[in-house]
Amino acid sequence: MPTITYAQPDGTEQTLEVADGTTLMRAAVSNSVDGIVGECGGQAMCATCHIYVRPEYAQNLPEIAEDEDEMLDCTTAERTDNSRLGCQIAVGPTLGSIVVDVPADQV
Repeated sequence: MPTITYAQPDGTEQTLEVADGTTLMRAAVSNSVDGIVGECGGQAMCATCHIYVRPEYAQNLPEIAEDEDEMLDCTTAERTDNSRLGCQIAVGPTLGSIVVDVPADQV
């Protein structure tokens, strides 16, 4: 079963086992992960599921689509080269596990 680990700014971590096809945003919202809001429900329209993907996992991710790229310019926390929207990343056969850092601010 795929796992997602959310690292908080204070150093605490929460690891979830989720079904294939689950997005990082949906897993976080369904399991009350602090710092992930998912205000738009996963439509890449709000940037409240902004996360920082650890570099060792970046090569397994889909490329950033235009709408995600535009929304990443609107994040509350600083956008970095590792910034992604959790609603646009799903775990599954090509991404069996991932560790992400949750920004200090979302809204």
